[in-house]
Amino acid sequence: FPFRLFPLREHGMNWRARPLTCQEIQAFRKSKEVMDRFIRAYKLMLGFYGINLVNEETGELERAENWRERFENLNRFSHNNLRITRILKCLGEMGYEDYQVHLVKFFLTETLVEETLPNVKRSALDYFLFTVRSKEKRRELVHYAWQHFRPQSSFVWGPRDKLQKYR
Repeated sequence: FPFRLFPLREHGMNWRARPLTCQEIQAFRKSKEVMDRFIRAYKLMLGFYGINLVNEETGELERAENWRERFENLNRFSHNNLRITRILKCLGEMGYEDYQVHLVKFFLTETLVEETLPNVKRSALDYFLFTVRSKEKRRELVHYAWQHFRPQSSFVWGPRDKLQKYR
């Protein structure tokens, strides 16, 4: 069977790769070896995108030294956005929900605050944000996005009245 680096319980672009079962996910999560390999694969992909995992406990991220060159690649090739969505979903499946939050916030910061990834902005708002499993953390991220989105009146990812009252 073909396998995926970041397997999910849904079909992806590779029609030959079968979706994971809940039993397989539980088995993966119980295996230290599998989870260590998963984190290695995550760090490898982050490196490809110009990002470093600063803290394995929390999932904190920062730009890598080669970020300019790698961000150029991210801006040029939109297929990376599908991979990032897949990685985010897989992080949730594997129990790394804090990692999801850090990766989404990283992309929101780079797209909305730093404006280094203009071609990733739409995916960050339409897809990345909504992979975050924790409803509370997702709300925090939507609020963060709303605070930095310009023009704020065009923000469509949450109800304005709730965003204004948030916290």
